[in-house]
Amino acid sequence: METGLLRFVTCGSVDDGKSTLLGRLLYDAGMLADDQLDALRRDSRGRHGDAALDFALVTDGLDAERQQGITIDVAWRYFHTAKRSFIVGDCPGHEQYTRNMATGASQAALAVVLVDARKGLLAQTRRHTYICALLGIRQVVLAVNKMDLAGFDPGAYASVVEPYRALAASLGIAAVHALPVVAVDGDNIGQRSARMPWYDGPCLLELLETAPTQIAPSADFRLPVQWVNRPTPDFRGYAGTVCGGQVARGDEVLVQPGTQRARIARIVTADGDLEHATGGQAVTLCLDRELDVSRGDVISAAARPAPVADQFACHLLWMGDAPMLPNRSYTFRLGTCTASARVTTIKHKVDVHTQAPLAAQRLELNEVGCCTVDLDRPVAFEAYADNRTLGGFILIDRQSQATVACGMLDFALHRASNIQWQHTDVDKAMRASAKGQRPQCLWFTGLSGAGKSTVANLVERRLAALGYHTYLLDGDNLRHGLNVDLGFTAEARVENVRRVAEVAHLMVDAGLIVLVCVISPFQSEREFARGRFGADEFVEVFVDTPLAECERRDSKGLYRKARAGELRNFTGIDSPYEVPPAPELHLRTAGQRPEQLADQVIARLRLG
Repeated sequence: METGLLRFVTCGSVDDGKSTLLGRLLYDAGMLADDQLDALRRDSRGRHGDAALDFALVTDGLDAERQQGITIDVAWRYFHTAKRSFIVGDCPGHEQYTRNMATGASQAALAVVLVDARKGLLAQTRRHTYICALLGIRQVVLAVNKMDLAGFDPGAYASVVEPYRALAASLGIAAVHALPVVAVDGDNIGQRSARMPWYDGPCLLELLETAPTQIAPSADFRLPVQWVNRPTPDFRGYAGTVCGGQVARGDEVLVQPGTQRARIARIVTADGDLEHATGGQAVTLCLDRELDVSRGDVISAAARPAPVADQFACHLLWMGDAPMLPNRSYTFRLGTCTASARVTTIKHKVDVHTQAPLAAQRLELNEVGCCTVDLDRPVAFEAYADNRTLGGFILIDRQSQATVACGMLDFALHRASNIQWQHTDVDKAMRASAKGQRPQCLWFTGLSGAGKSTVANLVERRLAALGYHTYLLDGDNLRHGLNVDLGFTAEARVENVRRVAEVAHLMVDAGLIVLVCVISPFQSEREFARGRFGADEFVEVFVDTPLAECERRDSKGLYRKARAGELRNFTGIDSPYEVPPAPELHLRTAGQRPEQLADQVIARLRLG
């Protein structure tokens, strides 16, 4: 018999009875105290007006859940029997709460999938099963619920089980244990049912008590460093939780992503030193020599270290309300490591109902895509199938700090290790010194017609007259060559700014003062551009002209076309402009001549 803690989730479509089943499971396991039962009776009478217990109320704790009779958030509950302890998450069934369901599944070793015997496999059943498989769950208990409403018909039961087994097998889920249940009455929940004698298998609680608890095998030692522990000047340890393999005192280890080696001098815990530590244990490792180790590093077995890369193929579940746009910059968090990331390519998105690949230029809420991701630095990792901790990551929006995606690393891209940065002896400092100036980027942003190019052109003329070396990158001019292949969708605007920022970065490296004039409507992309430059090298210039004035000027006739519906995705009309929150220079054009605005820019610059 298996022992240890089992973490599992209940999932399935709306109204299949997930919360009812879980509440009944807690009741049959004897985990509802007398005061909880009294409260459950009162709440059940208040909702239904009779004495029948509504077990869904045990886990549906939010007011909105009780009012609507649905699960919204993941409700985690702890319970135990004489044989095992459990942590169970009741996951929401509605499609709009798929991200909540995925959060629960990412921490589980098993899923209990409920299906209404009368309805069969619904779209959300397939969606949840696909996400469970994607997140590494390889064992499922299929509970065919509401058998009383199907007349306890074994044929109705078989018509659900057989297609579900085929679905699970196609997704790589090898272990599917099916059973017929009536969650509200407890049939086959805590004990076997007399109303379905044709089923002779174990009840749900028996299945859970004997299920394997291992989430994912990981044979090689890995410890992501969470904290450098220095309580006294004489003690230095590296605290974290072992997420793979085991380590013993005296073992040789490697600190990654670097190549520093050392041996384990001590394995320290709150209960004293250990001779060895295994997966899941929180420990502090002391090394036999001083190394440069910090949060986010990974201490690995020296004989079999983790792979290190900065470009990956991955699967991504998008959880943000705004769409995912390729090449937008996000914060990447893998274990304890943080980096800057861009999703460079969406190879395809996945139809979660049929698993068919579909062409895509963006990912919307709850969509899954097969993507490539590019980091700003190498990190130690494992494939998600081998190690959830070092293979599972999240993406965080840099502006709102909201988690917008969870991802599963598949493998490193070969080009990540084949391409190295080539050192050159002549650097930016030497080029700038030869020109006698401070290289920098002046980034002019604002609506079309705001006057960006006019002001930047005046600034460049004055700088050139003073003997400075400059170059003006105008967005319209670049669309004749470098960006000729880009349109004006949100995705194309992100890529447009990325290319311009990279060119400007090279020009600053050449020692030039670069003036960039692009609308760059999204704050996220302007922050990406800023991140390509060193301290004091980037000056954001917001040319602030009211929309009405820009329309009045309309020298190119673009606003007229946009208002007539002839020009789509036009900034300020049917595509948003995100105002810079804190530009280095805010040029309010109302009542000022272009020459006066240029004077303000020149006065702001540090040229020597």
